[in-house]
Amino acid sequence: MKIVSIPSLLALSLASVASSRTFTVYNACPFTIWCIFTDLNVGTATPDQTTGWEAGAYTAVSFFVPDNWQAGRIWARRDCDFSTNPGPNSCLDGGCNGGLVCDPHTGTGVPPATVAEFTLSTTSAPDYYDVSLVDGYNLPMRITNTAGCGVADCPVDLGPNCPAALQGPYDSTGFPVGCKSACDAGLAPDPNNSQNCCTGSHNTAATCPPSGVEYYSYFKSSCPNSYVYAYDESSGTALWTCPSGSRADYTVTFCP
Repeated sequence: MKIVSIPSLLALSLASVASSRTFTVYNACPFTIWCIFTDLNVGTATPDQTTGWEAGAYTAVSFFVPDNWQAGRIWARRDCDFSTNPGPNSCLDGGCNGGLVCDPHTGTGVPPATVAEFTLSTTSAPDYYDVSLVDGYNLPMRITNTAGCGVADCPVDLGPNCPAALQGPYDSTGFPVGCKSACDAGLAPDPNNSQNCCTGSHNTAATCPPSGVEYYSYFKSSCPNSYVYAYDESSGTALWTCPSGSRADYTVTFCP
């Protein structure tokens, strides 16, 4: 049996920390949410935090994320009850396969859900991050960092003013806790070939311009620093970057 000295253990610990970033998820909402992330099967790097936890009002959780975390997603679920239906429908919105702890391979979340997306880098490529409304909206969100890079956010509540065709679901009082995308709201007669979904013959940036996506302007004018539809990079305020050499730590805040 190999005996590892305390200094060696310390060196291993420091090396582990040195090859990772600190992520903080802060619930600034005045109510409980259930936070979650998943790696979407892209790469093998995963954070050292479980893929689902209860976050009380005004509480924060911090954890380490590997430098090469790919296609990471962080979002929140609302009004959950895992006791009788521990699956994707156990929450009013944002639910996932697995109940409280979402399956890291199939638990991408039931729309509508505001999503923080990350692809970190260990090379000359930058970190990429965004606040995505492609799957609709369920909570205000902001992504900040320690490197002075841009702030991605959707800081306003889109539910009450959401167009009627997109509004829902609703909580027990009838308050709208979500605003669906035109694709998820069923405004695409054929979701497999639709401008609203950017699918089929509309599956490129050239064939799916924002002008052809219903209600694009509502989301983009309300949350200009968010990623509103599948090819929103052309807006210049959808996909954000930060030099990987800056080794930025990130904070995701709900209800900023």
